Amino acid sequence: MPKIFEWRGYKFFFFSNEGDPLEPCHIHVRKGGNVAKFWIVPDVTLASSWGMTAKELNRLEAKVHEIKFLIEERWNEHFNL
Repeated sequence: MPKIFEWRGYKFFFFSNEGDPLEPCHIHVRKGGNVAKFWIVPDVTLASSWGMTAKELNRLEAKVHEIKFLIEERWNEHFNL
């Protein structure tokens, strides 16, 4: 489970086993027991969430936009794309 980034107690990561076939680039975000998943391509969009408020999700989506390049870079390195 490669951790990409940590911000305000939120951990941004993806799983090494992301399905067969591999799912499109995305990032999981966790804080405590609350989780969210954002698609990165073609556009940053919320895929799912559990336990997070709309305010948190809006802040997280903005942060994912901000680090989109880093997420894509780490994804491609990890999966040898």
